Order: sequence, then structure tokens, then C-alpha cells
Amino acid sequence: MKPRDLLYTTRDLLRDLLRFDAAADAVLSRLFRAKPQLGKTDRQVLADTVYQVLRHLRLFQTLAADDSIGGAMELRLAILGWAGNPASLHAALSPEQLAWRKRLLAQDALALPEAVRWSLPEWLATALRAHYGDEYPALAQALLRPAPLDLRVNVQKTRREAVLDAFARLGLPAQPTPYSPWGVRLEGKPALQDLTLFREGWVEVQDEGSQLLALLLAPRRGEMVVDFCAGAGGKTLALGAMMRSSGRLYAFDVADYRLAKLKPRLLRSGLSNVYPVAIAHERDERVKRLAGKVDRVLVDAPCSGLGTLRRNPDMKWRQKPEDLAELTAKQASILQAAATLVKPGGRLVYATCSLLPEENGAIVEAFLAAHPAFERVSAAEVLRQQGVTDASLVTQGDLQLLPNRHGTDGFYAAVLQRRAASVADAPSTAPIAG
Repeated sequence: MKPRDLLYTTRDLLRDLLRFDAAADAVLSRLFRAKPQLGKTDRQVLADTVYQVLRHLRLFQTLAADDSIGGAMELRLAILGWAGNPASLHAALSPEQLAWRKRLLAQDALALPEAVRWSLPEWLATALRAHYGDEYPALAQALLRPAPLDLRVNVQKTRREAVLDAFARLGLPAQPTPYSPWGVRLEGKPALQDLTLFREGWVEVQDEGSQLLALLLAPRRGEMVVDFCAGAGGKTLALGAMMRSSGRLYAFDVADYRLAKLKPRLLRSGLSNVYPVAIAHERDERVKRLAGKVDRVLVDAPCSGLGTLRRNPDMKWRQKPEDLAELTAKQASILQAAATLVKPGGRLVYATCSLLPEENGAIVEAFLAAHPAFERVSAAEVLRQQGVTDASLVTQGDLQLLPNRHGTDGFYAAVLQRRAASVADAPSTAPIAG
């Protein structure tokens, strides 16, 4: 497609995206299916441009209020966010548009309010500033940078050293991630589906922070384990590999379409101990049948997703502060239901990819106050037992990962253990706060 035509296709795509009635990746996928004539380079420029606009939306909207070149706001946003090479930029824009873009992007952003400069909705900027204090500027800036491509080595099939050697032979720059013993970080955006080591299940795409959740659960061979909110199964597969494909690993989720994405990944993995189970809700009879029988339960709870803004920048515009009350009520309910599965002496890990304390520590504290049969376990000690000793990963006893500190998505996780028998297992009557 000619660069000028691609610019106007981007404008039309932004009109669709900025309604925020669907996830950005879903809108892009729908466009690509509708326009099979788009080449690989065109698709990349389209995707990179709209994600650049979504990351910097508030700043770009402020700049694009200058309508001296005319055209719709979406066109001016596409011009500011254009992610093609310089030749395509000059081919796509008129001399007037080029001069307008250069003039606006050269403005001193420091003259703008912080929340505009870092393109955060006001409510989120206020919440992050209140919770992270002096670290807020570094965090806000880190959330504007694209996430790296992290892979998890499938230890059921190979070793990290072998994967790094394979990437070196392919001429693809890769390095070990700093914390996960299975992590590999790739430079650029290679077509993984074309690589034999991906098709053969040697690696899976998984952020390093997500890999650390599996290390916190630390399942053993032969155990019964439940991934309570399995989704597409990235963490399920990491748990199964830790279990060396032994025992029973249930992947629960309320969405069939998410579990369907697990099936090809499971086939590649070579694991035989994973059992995907679609449940209607957290109180499903299939959940109740496992009450008190499970060694380890992972709850990667549905959340605002604000820790993933580097890869899902539309989340900051799609989430509203009023959504938090519904989310926290759901998180508390799911945690309570998942806890019923844990047998005495068993482990429960509650995790989110949120940056907000309301979805993280507040949920755990309320749960512990209402359930004296459970106690908090030091995440630092659990990680140390798995060979991960960096103290910066843990804040006040729980895992707290931030992109500005650790180069991962934002993750929170608390490790809880059900006492063996010293405290009554029945929960108290105290309510679980949302």
C-alpha cells in the first residue's frame, strides 16, 4: 500500500480504536482479516503507529488541538504517531504536514502538566502518584516504553543455554532475563511462528514477571495443582514444566475461547498432566468437588491490567475509576472460592497485573482478616528457595514488580499458606472488603 493510503487507513483505524469498545489487538486483528492485501511491513507500520498514539494519546491530543493543517483529529494523531521509516514518512505527508509535525514534536513537553506529558488519565495519575510517591515519575515514563519480547524456555524439552545458542545461530540477538531461570529476552520482533524452536515447543512467549509467579507457587512432581484463572495458559504451561508433567494440573477458566488458545500451546509443550476445565463461575460444582484436596492454587485474578500498559496502552483509557469497585468485589470472591480448594499445609498464590493497592495488598489483607486458617509466607524466602535472591523483587513481604525497576510488566503476588491444623479451617464471619 502506498504510504499516503496507509496514513488514511491509520486514520480510519484510529476512529474505530478510540471508541474504546474493544481491545486494541482485537480491532487490529479484525482490520487485518478484512484487508488481506496488506503486506507484513504495512501491518507493522499500522500497528506500531496506533500503539504509539495510544501510549501518548493525551499528549498527542493536546498537541493536535493545533488544527492549522486541517483534517480530522484522528488524521493529526496518525501524523504525530507515524512509526514508519523516514522515507515512508516523507512519502505519506505533504510538506505542510511534515512541517506541522516537526514543529509540534519539537515543543518543550516539560511545560505541560505531568499527567499530559506522560499521557495518563487524571484519576490514574493521581492514584499512582499517591501510592508510589517519589518513584511515580520513573514509573510513568517506563509505562510509555514498549515492552520487550520475553520468552520462557520449556525445561520439559530443553535448556536455556541451548535456546540461546539456537538464537545466536539464527542471528537473532537474545540474552537471559535477569531474574527467571527460564527467561530469554529477544531484541526486535522476529516472526516466532516461523521458527522451528517455537513450533517444536522449546519456547513460549511469556513476560518474565509472569514466569516468577510460577516460581512462587513452586509446584512439585506428583502434586495436585489448580491454575484458577488460567486464561490462555501461559502460567499453566510453566507450572506443568516445573511438575515435569507429573501429577494433575487443572486449568480453570470461565471463558471457553481463552482455554481454546491453550490447546495448541499445550500440544507444542509436550505436557501430559494438564486438564483444561471451563467453569461457569468461581462457585461451579467442578470447583467444589476439589475442596480441601489441592496442594497448590494459583489465582492470577481478573484485574484492571494497568501493569501491562507497555503492551496494552489502551487499558488506561478503557478502565474507569468506577470499574474498580466491581473488580475488587470479583477479586475477593474468586480468592475466597479458590481458597476452599487448598488442603491443610497447602499453598495459595494471589496475583494481579495491576499497579493499584486496592486490587493487591488490600484484597489480601481483607482475606487474611476473614480467614485465620491462612497465613502470609515471605515471597522473598520462597524465591530464595528457587534460586532467585534479588531483594528488590519484594516489597513488604510480597512480590512487587515494576517496569521501571525490573523491566517486567507490573505484577503483584502474595504467597499464602493454609495452616496444618492449629487454627480452625472455617472462615470467620468478618466480610471481605472490596
